Amino acid sequence: MVDYVFLGRSGLKISNLIYGNWLTHGSQVEESAAFASVKAALDAGITTFDTADVYANGTAELVLGKALRSEPRESLEILTKVYWPTGRRRHNDAGLSRKHIMESIDSSLQRLGTDYVDVYQAHRYDVETPIEETMQAFADVVRAGKALYIGVSEWTAEQIKYAHDFSRELGFQVISNQPQYNMLYRVIEPEVIPMSEKCGVQQIVWSPMAQGVLSGKYKVGKKPPKGSRATDKKGGARTIQRFMSDEILTAVESLKSVADELGISRAQLAIAWTLQNDNVAAAIIGASRPEQVAENAVAADVVIPAELMSRIDEILAGVIIDDPRLTWENAPHERPDITR
Repeated sequence: MVDYVFLGRSGLKISNLIYGNWLTHGSQVEESAAFASVKAALDAGITTFDTADVYANGTAELVLGKALRSEPRESLEILTKVYWPTGRRRHNDAGLSRKHIMESIDSSLQRLGTDYVDVYQAHRYDVETPIEETMQAFADVVRAGKALYIGVSEWTAEQIKYAHDFSRELGFQVISNQPQYNMLYRVIEPEVIPMSEKCGVQQIVWSPMAQGVLSGKYKVGKKPPKGSRATDKKGGARTIQRFMSDEILTAVESLKSVADELGISRAQLAIAWTLQNDNVAAAIIGASRPEQVAENAVAADVVIPAELMSRIDEILAGVIIDDPRLTWENAPHERPDITR
């Protein structure tokens, strides 16, 4: 059953499963299926919804806003993000400059059909904008009542420290980081999580199932199932590629014995595993069908015993990615050039 937890060092409670619409709303699924999946999330007790202005170039926000329109706003927590190119994709339509943040929050609110978002997140760190400028802009967004809290996504430990220090000086809170985190991809454990704990920041993690690989749907030597993430030419196939090696798929097959012992699926095991980490407040789940939401919601209160956590590590030994440098290496090292 879905639980409700405080996010970071704040008084905001969110559901420990979050419904996210990256690669689905406005892109991979029809609007009717998106609406049905959002309803399934609400029926499961999920009250927190994550999106971004860049998803389907704003369409994902628009669809989510329409899907939630009949729900009481005070009963929801809506999260969105800013950084990547949006809109007309002109020279100021990306990054974390004051101009882009101020224009983007207004556009996101209009598409979502709300006066405010609960958490406004920096989708990546902008190395070409002074951090002071970015944090001052976020402070003004909060003071204007357009966002209640600020979060970041895929920031390094050092960058999270910057955000924490500047936000305290400016009188607002950075309460969350949104990184990729799952059984196979653990790069935040050595540095990001210890720094986050010091700064009162918690993780709301994306890809808890490693783009679906940890569900066991992909098999060595077999074609990916029709309609799966690995067949999606709009972005899904590219993002899942790192987890599609024979070595990883073989190890994932061995996780079935652990899931069977708990009486759950491998997908539920993967989600429950992320929630075992005390610094993880919530895991983001997506869906192209409403029944997927109901299935994943089972994981919200599964507790994996210590001996099974150790067995998972033994099974996955050799395929776990845990180099903390990857957070920096995989991040953009310059603002996206969208004028070429």
